Order: sequence, then structure tokens, then C-alpha cells
Amino acid sequence: MGILAFLASERETVDAALERVLPPNDTWPRRLHEAMRYAVFGGGKRVRPILARVACRAAGGDPDLILEAACALELIHTYSLIHDDLPALDNDSLRRGRPTVHVAYDEPLAILAGDALLTEAFIVLGTHPEGEAMASRRAEACHLVALAVGSRGMVGGQVEDLEATGKAPDAQRLERIHRAKTGALLAASVELGAVLAGVDRSTRQRFAAFGQSLGLAFQIADDILDVTGTAASLGKSPGKDVAAGKLTYPAVYGLAAARQELTRITATLRAEARELEGPRGKLASLVDYIASRDR
Repeated sequence: MGILAFLASERETVDAALERVLPPNDTWPRRLHEAMRYAVFGGGKRVRPILARVACRAAGGDPDLILEAACALELIHTYSLIHDDLPALDNDSLRRGRPTVHVAYDEPLAILAGDALLTEAFIVLGTHPEGEAMASRRAEACHLVALAVGSRGMVGGQVEDLEATGKAPDAQRLERIHRAKTGALLAASVELGAVLAGVDRSTRQRFAAFGQSLGLAFQIADDILDVTGTAASLGKSPGKDVAAGKLTYPAVYGLAAARQELTRITATLRAEARELEGPRGKLASLVDYIASRDR
């Protein structure tokens, strides 16, 4: 199965699981749950849960056993997008080709929908995979993901991204922002798959290091797409990073050098993926997809 067919099949599997873990539209309070589901089911590549499942298989685990836990990553990612789009942050009106949540509903509800998705994610992580035998792995999963998205991870990266906006180019600060704001949750996705597969410490560290580099590659690709993409292909407003004076790879190094760096990291990741999973896994193909995607 080619990578695009594999991803399409995985998205269907993940979407079906998201339907199970999210409260239905008619659950009280109805408008809140409508907004949550509007955001989650508005499209999306489902990269983070797919990464967790692929990493789990590569680590010798059963990806179906961790399906619901992997969905928690998508709930957190969606919460972060809702909040990123708010007027106080990126002030975007388009996400995945549709009005953002604060536009489709209102700003107070968008804030609360994001809050609820983040909380719901930890309910899922705390209860899946089910069973007493998995209790220690669930606890470690909650700790791992919380660190990745908290003040020393994704949220901290968002804060520094705001503070760096409009400032002089700074390569060290750029990498710190990217590794935290976007890279931390992607890295946690890979590491989560390994943790829930029950690997030893050294193997977990190898998956974690791979995830960190993959997260950086993802954000470099995102930076390039903000310069080269269109609203039709991206499903969101392009050029906003440049207009806002954001610290990005093209802003610091130039577009050509950013592409060269992405090519270099991708080649390294491809080799590491084959070492982690052998020649027939999907990690290497996912690396290529992330680096070459057009949205």
C-alpha cells in the first residue's frame, strides 16, 4: 500500500475512534460540544495519531491497542489550533478551508471549546488503553504528553513566538520556538507510541530523538508553505507569518537555505526510520510525506 492510500485508511480509522471518544453533539451543553466537533471534524491530516500508531508498530506494539490514546493527540492539536486562531494570537479567520471556530461561533465559546478538548484528551489518555496491566503505561503517557504541551513545551513555545514577533532574526531562538511550539507534540506522538508499546529506556530515547527531529522538519516545511502555498492548497491564510513579522526559517535563512535544511534533515530522518523499524515500515514514508506535503 502506498503512503497516500495508507494515510487515507488511517484517517478513516482515527476519525471513527474520534467519534467514539468525543461527546455527541446533543450532549449538554450542546453548543459547546457542537463547537468541539466542528473543530475536530473539519478536516485535518491526523498526522499525530497516525505517527503514534506507526511508532507503536515499529516498536513492536499493537497500533490498534493504542488507537483511542492516539486520538488524544488530535484533540490536543485541535485545541491548539482553535486558540492559535483567536484574535489575541494569530487572528485568523480560515482553518482547514472553513471559518475558524471563533468566527463560526464566537470568541468566548472558541476559548472554552479549546479548553474542553485539552481536558478531554487527558480523560482519554488516563483511561486508554484499558486494563490494570496498562496502568503504569497510561500514567507515563499522561506525564509525557503533559510535559510536551505545557509551559516548557507547546505553550511555552507559543509565548516565545509572540515575544519574538517583529524582532531581529535569531537562529537559536527560532529553533527553540520550533522545537517547543510545534515539535514538542509531534515528538511526543512518536514517543507515545513507543511508551505504550512497552519498550525499554534506551529504545524509548531513540524514538524520542527521532520524534524531536521530525517535529523540527515539520515546522520548517510549514514555514516554507506559508511563503509558497495558497489559501486553496493550505486551507488557511498564507503569508501571515511574513505579514506579522514572525520568526521563521525563511525569515532567518532565506527560502533556498530553508529548503536545503529541510532536505538535509529529511535524509537523516529517513535513515534513522529504517534503523528503527526495518525496511518495510511506514516511518520513512511518513518522513517523506511530512517534508514534501503541500498543505
